[in-house]
This record gives sequence, structure tokens and C-alpha cells, in this order.
Amino acid sequence: MHHFRDEGLRSSSPPHEHVVVFDEAQRAWNHDKTARFMKSRKGIADFAMSEPEFQLAYMDRFADWAVAVCLVGGGQEIHDGEAGIQAWIDAARRRFPNWRVFVSTRLQDSEYGAGAAIAALRERPYVTWQDDLHLAVSMRSFRAEHLSGFVKAVLDLDVDSAKGLYHELRARYPLVVTRDLQRAKNWIRQQARGSERFGLVASSQAERLKPHAIDVRAPIDPVHWFLDERDDTRSSFYLEDAATEFQVQGQELDWVCATWDADLRRVGKQWVHRKFLGSQWKKVHNENQKRYLVNAYRVLLTRARQGMAIFVPPGEANDPTRLPGFYDETFDYLTSLGVEQI
Repeated sequence: MHHFRDEGLRSSSPPHEHVVVFDEAQRAWNHDKTARFMKSRKGIADFAMSEPEFQLAYMDRFADWAVAVCLVGGGQEIHDGEAGIQAWIDAARRRFPNWRVFVSTRLQDSEYGAGAAIAALRERPYVTWQDDLHLAVSMRSFRAEHLSGFVKAVLDLDVDSAKGLYHELRARYPLVVTRDLQRAKNWIRQQARGSERFGLVASSQAERLKPHAIDVRAPIDPVHWFLDERDDTRSSFYLEDAATEFQVQGQELDWVCATWDADLRRVGKQWVHRKFLGSQWKKVHNENQKRYLVNAYRVLLTRARQGMAIFVPPGEANDPTRLPGFYDETFDYLTSLGVEQI
């Protein structure tokens, strides 16, 4: 996308291609990040468009026709400045009223975060809603086509849907939860057969897993982590180095040990979002940062093709940064859905 964008900056002509497919379209930048980049890296001050707006403007230079196909992963925005699919919808609605827009009816689902944009789009002419534009069966987990739906329901706090989807899921996709990290690791090792790969994952904000020998601030080398063999301590097989959502996005393992820290915790009937600063957890107020945090767990919980163990720490009554109450409701929530405890 960046090379395509740069071609549009260098010339006022239309691109060579009448049809362009934007993969991972939800990761396109919003206006603020695009403007900062253009000013610092391209020497263009006061750039007035988001990346989706500019890319569509570039395609709009054709006098006859053009097609832009946006492939969107729901709830995959985890980097600062990633605009989501709503930025493409808003750009088409506000700046290109003569373009025909074809939209999946499923874009209204919560993980896309496009509710307001979808509502505004309904008032626009030349919009076609099509069920077939949604690719409903995940190819990531060949054992469990219901995994993505289950994780979505869990993060939406939709208890009834989560229970129903877990019932569909459990026969082919082993899923367990525990308060004992070593037990989770042992379970993962016992499940894997032959060359099946397994690994440990954690949120990039999970900074109070250090007492469990997990330090998300210590960088891993994804090449070694994903590719090295069982006898290499840098590989995922060792279950020592945890990959975060940034390293595993777009990648898969056969079996995953997923850790769940107090950065995202269930309190009552809602999620509470926290960031560890200095010596304590601070409340996250920014709505985008809240969305990125939930999406981080969406990424982590959908990395395993064949099965997963979730570790929720027991906490420590003598440590104010790891009180049991920070974790207990999350653990109880997962077990209430029927997830087996080990």
C-alpha cells in the first residue's frame, strides 16, 4: 500500500491498475497519523486526507472506471493510527458520492467498530448490501470454524452466544483454562503431535506477568521463534519467550498457551481497560486505546489452529499490582461459559 500511495504522490496521473485489492484494509492510517508521516517523511505540510481518502482519490483519477476491493479483518486494529474499515466507508460517503459501494451486511458486527459509519452510509445512494461479501468460514483453524465467533462473543460479553458457540467448538477444538502456568505448558506439550508447533503468547500490555517469568518488554526474534526447532531456546517450542499480538498477527501455531493479564479484566458485567505505568495500573480513557487492547486479545485468542490453553494468573494478596481480584472475575467468566478447568 505504501508503494502504491507513493506513486500517487509523485504524479497527478491515474495508476496503471484499474482494479486494486487492499489486503488488511483495516490497517490503513487515519488522518492524524497520515498527516504526521507526510510532514516528517515526505516534507508535505498540512496533508488533508487519511490513507483511505488518498487511495480512493488516486483511483478516482480515472475518467472511465476503477474498482477498489478492501479485505477487512474484523477487530484486527492493534497499532496506533490504524483507522479501521470505517475510514474507507467515511471516505467513500463524504468525498466520492458517485462511487458505487458494495458492502457486507456483517460489517455491522461489533468487532468492525463501524457502527456510526454504517448508519451514515444507509442514507447514501448507490449502496448495495450483500451477504456473500462476508467470508464466514475461517481458514485459520481448520478444526473449529466457530473459534472466531466464540472469541468475538467472549470479548463482546455475550454470554449466551459464547456458551452456544463453545458447545459447537469443544468436540473438535480442545480449550482449557487454568491458574497454573506450568500446568498449561504441560497440557500444550501433551497435545502436540509430531511436528505440530506450539508457543506462548501475551498482550504487549501484560507487564505484571514478570513473576511468572514472562517479560513482554524483552523483544523476541520472530524468525527464531516461528522457525527454529525444539532444541533451540529461542524457538516457540521452549514456551519461555512470549510473542505479543504484534509478532503473531497474521501468523498461526497449532497449539497456543495464551496468558491473560490484568490489562483487560472483567469487573461486574463489563471489561475494565488498564495500562501499567510506573508502579501501578492506570485507567485507559482513550476509546481507540480501549479498542486496541480488546483487539490485542482477539488476536492472541485466535492464533491456534488446533487447540488452546488459557492461563489466568492467581494473583498475589501481598502485591498491590497483582491482587487476586484483578484476575478472579476473568477466570470465573471463562469457566462460566463451560471452558474446562485444569
